[in-house]
Amino acid sequence: MPATYDRCLGPAVFVAHAVELARRAAADRAEAALELAAGTGILTRQLVRRLPGAQVTATDLSPAMAAYGARQVPQAAWQQADALALPFADGSFDLVTCQFGVMFFAPRAAAYAEVARVLRPGGRFWLSTWDVIERNDFAAALAEAIELTFPDDPPTFLARIPHGYADVTAVAADLRAAGLAPQDQAMVVRTGRARSAAQVATGFCQGTPLRMAIESRTDLRAATSAIATRMTARLGPGPVTGRLTAHLIAGRR
Repeated sequence: MPATYDRCLGPAVFVAHAVELARRAAADRAEAALELAAGTGILTRQLVRRLPGAQVTATDLSPAMAAYGARQVPQAAWQQADALALPFADGSFDLVTCQFGVMFFAPRAAAYAEVARVLRPGGRFWLSTWDVIERNDFAAALAEAIELTFPDDPPTFLARIPHGYADVTAVAADLRAAGLAPQDQAMVVRTGRARSAAQVATGFCQGTPLRMAIESRTDLRAATSAIATRMTARLGPGPVTGRLTAHLIAGRR
């Protein structure tokens, strides 16, 4: 899964927002930075470029993701870690980041409280979360294709998790509950580019938790092919582009 995720979704969906998040986060010139839910190192790579000389620590709940990321971005210190129980001392970092990972935290306020604990006074937590499906073209095409492929029991992962935390008022409330002051909220729109709609379909169907939902219903390869065909019908053949709309929010310790 990590290799498929990185190859199919990294450049198409995540890199453009990683560049923007790292640019904003690096403005404080942190000396010690922590990344949560670092995955395959897409944001990590941008952080080590933007923060030369800083100690960047990248973590992920999945040992497979952390191991893959460590091979991709060896300049960072990598380890497996649960965002709800971070293995770091109080006040260890002056910057914490998380790109498109907070949607998976439960409860989120508890994870944010851990962020507040490991941040130094005055430190900042930068996060990104996807906007609603309707303002994300690849996700909208994928959701439609899933509903057509599974008319009786469509997997709801996409709407529930990746695009289920789009209310910035709720995000701000969760940050405040953890003792972090919300600031610098912005909606950011970037353009995703992929070699084909099939590339995006493969990435989501075989490189994300959507895979398990599909495998519990039918054959993974057959479903991926059907979803790819339907996404191609909507997005077109050959190279495809689409809006990628997200919210970037900072919380100050």
